[in-house]
Amino acid sequence: MPDVTRETVLEKLRTVRGPDMEGNIVDLGLVSDVFISDGKAYFSITVPADRAKELEPMRAAAERVVREIPGVKAAMVALTADRKAAPQAAPVQTPRQVPPAGHGHGQRPAGGAPAKAGIPGVGAIIAVASGKGGVGKSTTSVNLALALQANGLKVGLLDADIYGPSMPRLLKISGRPQQIEGRLIRPMENYGLTVMSMGFLVDEEVAMIWRGPMIQSALLQMLREVAWGELDILVVDMPPGTGDAQLTMAQQVPLAGAVIVSTPQDLALVDARKGLTMFRKVEVPVLGIVENMSYFVAPDTGNRYDIFGHGGARKEAERIGVPFLGEVPLTMGIRETSDAGTPVVVSEPEGEVARIYRNIAAKVWEQVSAARQSKSRTMPDIVFE
Repeated sequence: MPDVTRETVLEKLRTVRGPDMEGNIVDLGLVSDVFISDGKAYFSITVPADRAKELEPMRAAAERVVREIPGVKAAMVALTADRKAAPQAAPVQTPRQVPPAGHGHGQRPAGGAPAKAGIPGVGAIIAVASGKGGVGKSTTSVNLALALQANGLKVGLLDADIYGPSMPRLLKISGRPQQIEGRLIRPMENYGLTVMSMGFLVDEEVAMIWRGPMIQSALLQMLREVAWGELDILVVDMPPGTGDAQLTMAQQVPLAGAVIVSTPQDLALVDARKGLTMFRKVEVPVLGIVENMSYFVAPDTGNRYDIFGHGGARKEAERIGVPFLGEVPLTMGIRETSDAGTPVVVSEPEGEVARIYRNIAAKVWEQVSAARQSKSRTMPDIVFE
């Protein structure tokens, strides 16, 4: 089977006419960088936000001609608006963006701005974020998701850390997702969680180099073109920092809130503040802060050591007025179970660390539930888009 090159894809895309049937989408400069891995092509097409629905046939045509190229197994193509959103602007409409029934997303209060479209069947979406890497955000995400499930909820997990997806390893999942009816992909599953990750689509050794429109395209398709089924909550493991991925999620997805992960040390807290500030600016509720690697208990003596200091995240939460969700210790068990793909919440469900995660999950769900009930009580007449 022939190797697929970027030039081959671009040449084929020159056969797709641009908006209003003028020129072609490549020469008009509408196509993002084309990323190819394992026979799959990923790119986006930039269009005016207010014409996204109208130009959906153009996106479909681009996907169709690329999929006809010998050697191409699949194409991930999305429409994006490469501009900053205005305060009252509607979000970019992406492929298969339809309002779900029964969960309040995708609705517009009379006289208000258009709401962000949700995901059919998904009751709430929360982001787990950190201001910097290396604080245990992904380990926290997977154990939080499993703790929410242990507390009786139906839970999904999206690995949005497209630069370094870790869920395949943390959850011991291998293989490729299968495409089902239409453009939908069936998510992978283990320990009762439905999971989607870029790590299922590309090899672990592949270096992912993404530009802004490609990040937006990949994230929104992993959200909206996956058959998540009926979920109480979808946990999104965000990349570290405050870049394009975080802004895409915050501005275009109806997040019920964000959980910030930090270690006790001052440097990590400085970065955590950046994440808190970003979510507040885009009006995403901060559900609270988790202090990870909070302390170390020596397995031989039982003595406690505050290796990175202690209590910094709690003090920061009190200072800025957000909930403090809990302290997760630094233990050999968390590291070993994470490396083995058997997260501590499922491998040691009766242990102290699993109890801590379940308590954090209960506090998160309590806030999400209270916000949804409050919204339903105050919701005025609605109009479905």
